[in-house]
Amino acid sequence: MTTPNYPQNLQLYINGAWHGKEGRETIPVINPATGEALADLPLATKADLDAALEAANKGFYKWRAVDVNERGAKLHKVADLIRERTDHIAALLTMEQGKPIAEAKGEVASCAGTFDYFAEEAKRIYGRVLMRPTGQRAMVLKQPVGPVAAFSPWNFPVSLMSKKMAAALAAGCSIIAKPPEETPASTIAIMQCVVDAGIPGDAAQLVYGVPDMVSRHLIASPTIRKISFTGSVPVGKHLLKLCADGVKRTTMELGGHAPVLIFDDCDLDRAITMASMTKFRNAGQICISPTRFYVQEGIYDAFAKGFAERTAQIKVGNGLDIDNAMGPLANSRRPDAIEALVEDARTKGANILTGGERGNSSGTNDGNFYKPTIIKDVPMDADIMSNEPFGPVALIRPFKTFDEAIEQANRLPFGLAGYAFTENGRQANMVADALEVGMVGLNSFVISTADAPFGGVKESGFGSEGGPEGLESYLVTKAVHQY
Repeated sequence: MTTPNYPQNLQLYINGAWHGKEGRETIPVINPATGEALADLPLATKADLDAALEAANKGFYKWRAVDVNERGAKLHKVADLIRERTDHIAALLTMEQGKPIAEAKGEVASCAGTFDYFAEEAKRIYGRVLMRPTGQRAMVLKQPVGPVAAFSPWNFPVSLMSKKMAAALAAGCSIIAKPPEETPASTIAIMQCVVDAGIPGDAAQLVYGVPDMVSRHLIASPTIRKISFTGSVPVGKHLLKLCADGVKRTTMELGGHAPVLIFDDCDLDRAITMASMTKFRNAGQICISPTRFYVQEGIYDAFAKGFAERTAQIKVGNGLDIDNAMGPLANSRRPDAIEALVEDARTKGANILTGGERGNSSGTNDGNFYKPTIIKDVPMDADIMSNEPFGPVALIRPFKTFDEAIEQANRLPFGLAGYAFTENGRQANMVADALEVGMVGLNSFVISTADAPFGGVKESGFGSEGGPEGLESYLVTKAVHQY
């Protein structure tokens, strides 16, 4: 395993120029697989943010006037550059986030696909003409909302930043992106593709900093017309309160605790295979990760046994080693949180079938590793049944009837994603109708694509990213009446 060189000159991108450590506080970037410090990241000052806001305001009026075909061509160029640089970007992503290199390459590929999709979707911003008497006209126009502040998390740092940036730029908005401080090199590398594709420096900017200071400063500015946030429910609620003072338009993609309904008429081997492949992707650090497995009584023991056996075979270690199927958790806080939730379930009577402890497949405790874990017969009063673990833990409980399964799936205040495995078409339709979520996977866990809306209901947020709906969230509606 060869360790790539990690860049030492991490920088902010403001008003068409890169800005380094000079005159700024820094924080270390840590490799979650080894605990080593990779480099120091400069943090934006309030003066930096003011400069970015001023540039975004000017850049908006220039960028919105750019012909939509030229806009689309530049976004296609971003996609081309991302594809050319996939190996480099993916290696950086694995070093600073931890996911296996194959997963990192897949995430980078999704960024290119997102820019390509919105390059074309920009040409389909339609209004309409209303019927009026001869000599009169009434039209409905769709126009860009204005400068955007976008906040994205560390679990899919390049993909989630790209979703926001590609859609905002396609709509004609300028954007200030604030990706996570844990994963700066990979997001800087995506930003370099944006710059090299010819996107103006005042139309797209990149800052890092103390999250609370940056969010308060940007949201308080009258320049910012829209906020897009992906992250936890508590932080989302906090940002919504800040946005209320300026009546800012918002898109909120918050947390989940995804239920999976396994009916006794399903293809059992397929369900087990897909569950073991998907649950531990990115070490379970996915907002739509399947977590609460409700299994019909007739196949309960067989599913639990098969799921645990497949899970025990997963090789865990440094994501740069292509033999490893799961990497570390992204930061040192996560193993502690997972350990507390698992121990609470254990003390309340849950049966741990495999995992349930720190470490990797080599038997060492270096890095932020926690073994893939399957827990059976988890009592309802266990904290983990109500609090999303956001880690490599799957919970299994039995159910008898359809109504019981739906009741359990919908009992939490979250509604991001839900899944079901059944070979009964009518039952599949009933599940899709009954689940209180923004996205449903039937006999599949693949629910995130560039051309489909991604978002939740209830406390999992509102608004969508991806698809025409994702572009719509960066547009405002204007009615024009002429007599």
